[in-house]
Amino acid sequence: MTVAVEVSTQIADYLIQQLYELGVRHVFGVPGDYVLGFFKAVEQSRLQIINTCDEQGAGFAADAYARVRGLGVVAITYGVGGLKIANPTAGAFAEKSPVIVISGAPSMSERGSPLLHHMVRDFDTQRKVFEQLTVAVAALNNPETALAEIDRVLAMALRYRRPVYLELPRDLVNAPGPTYHRPQREEETSDPGALQEALHEAVEWINRAQQPVILAGEELHRFGLQAELWQLIESTNIPVAATILGKSVFPETHPRYMGVYEGAMGIEATRAYVEASDCLILLGALLTDINLGIFTAHLDPNTSIYASSEKLAIRHHVFEGVRLPDFVRGLIQADITRQRPGVTPRPVSPSPFVPQAGQRVTVQRLFQRLNAFLTDETIVIADPGDALFGGTDLFICGQTRFLAPAYYASMGFAVPAALGAQMADPTLRPLVLVGDGAFQMTGMELSTIARYGLNPIVVVLNNRGYGTERPITDGCFNDVLLWNFHRVPEVLGRGRGFEIWTEDELDEALRRAYGHTHEFCILNVHLEVGDYSQALQRMTKSLAERMT
Repeated sequence: MTVAVEVSTQIADYLIQQLYELGVRHVFGVPGDYVLGFFKAVEQSRLQIINTCDEQGAGFAADAYARVRGLGVVAITYGVGGLKIANPTAGAFAEKSPVIVISGAPSMSERGSPLLHHMVRDFDTQRKVFEQLTVAVAALNNPETALAEIDRVLAMALRYRRPVYLELPRDLVNAPGPTYHRPQREEETSDPGALQEALHEAVEWINRAQQPVILAGEELHRFGLQAELWQLIESTNIPVAATILGKSVFPETHPRYMGVYEGAMGIEATRAYVEASDCLILLGALLTDINLGIFTAHLDPNTSIYASSEKLAIRHHVFEGVRLPDFVRGLIQADITRQRPGVTPRPVSPSPFVPQAGQRVTVQRLFQRLNAFLTDETIVIADPGDALFGGTDLFICGQTRFLAPAYYASMGFAVPAALGAQMADPTLRPLVLVGDGAFQMTGMELSTIARYGLNPIVVVLNNRGYGTERPITDGCFNDVLLWNFHRVPEVLGRGRGFEIWTEDELDEALRRAYGHTHEFCILNVHLEVGDYSQALQRMTKSLAERMT
């Protein structure tokens, strides 16, 4: 489909205009000599540049922005910037988050120089790296093809909801493309015959089932299908559970929501009900080890319908050319027998928290207090580790209100992700759950958060080391340097810090943080070494049983 709008044909301006039309309003990144021209073009546009402390932080922020808003952008310089963004890009690829990576590059006229700074081996080395981390790459070296290449790469990001890579030589930023070019937005559609056949077989299978269950995954977030999932549940009354990556894709207050399914890491009643299903409908769920409870899940492919952006299989029958959104919408319109109301598992609703004065804070009591703290405007962002495992038991109020790298599991995600999430939706207030080790990796992005006047509440689980590693093998290599995390605001000259040892201190700190809305707050929560969340305890118990 050709978009009939007035467009600039200068390469950078055209790219910026297409990003704006797709809903992007911010570009995260770090300026460097090869990308300065593009940064200047962004600065003069309707987009806002968000300068971060480090490229990795920019990548995590763009990833979170994409998860909340639908598309994220990070811009960096060549070599030293591009390769630092490789890890966040890999995480976005693994977890299907559409991040547009834009890298500056040496001028075409400079490419005769044998030892140009920031180079590694050849001029195309960085591009070759990103070919392994994205679904599409393009070096915009030719003004005659650059605009069409931009269209192609952006379309791939939207089709697969995974990152893409664009490389722009600095002498072509303002180069004109073909004056006749108009944006091409090709909307991929399902094969009609395959879609109808798949829906017919799926509906027959669902209607014969005695205990159908929907397991909702992260792709429903990525493709914006939360409302469609709600319609499907309302019309069929089929109970639904979520994966860890898919958590908050469906309102957890809904009577048909059963909680997070995560094998032995999850609540036993939810696990038993899902695994006893004679028709398990997996919608947009990645079948990863963590989503499946570290190999403790027992899901039978002989009784499963598996629909994702890249595959549709009903038991062992695979259908080609069927898009996930079309399949989900087709199920809504199909003649599926409405399920009778029955007793299904339910997540535990938050209960009032009564602090015990002088009682040392435990992980379990910390998450109980946080559960009572959440509101409709809270978005929980959890770093890998016990912050994530404990966070899966939180009772999330709204949709797309829980973010975590629960598959790729790169530490240091949460603090910069709070920056991206709040830029994507300023009505949300992030509650960041991060371990002391992870905070030391990217906590510096609090200065970026302070610079732009954002107000997340950062809870540091301070157990003096890498807590989730200790049940596997203990040793001093699991310890980290002790920081006075609550004093970070003194360094930055912004924010408010709280040091917490007891339940009453925790309760009071959260009350004050809730009312302190004009800047960030950081809570340094001291925990005992060897104290773990209930979810991590369930997982380690199950793994121990398997090994005996």
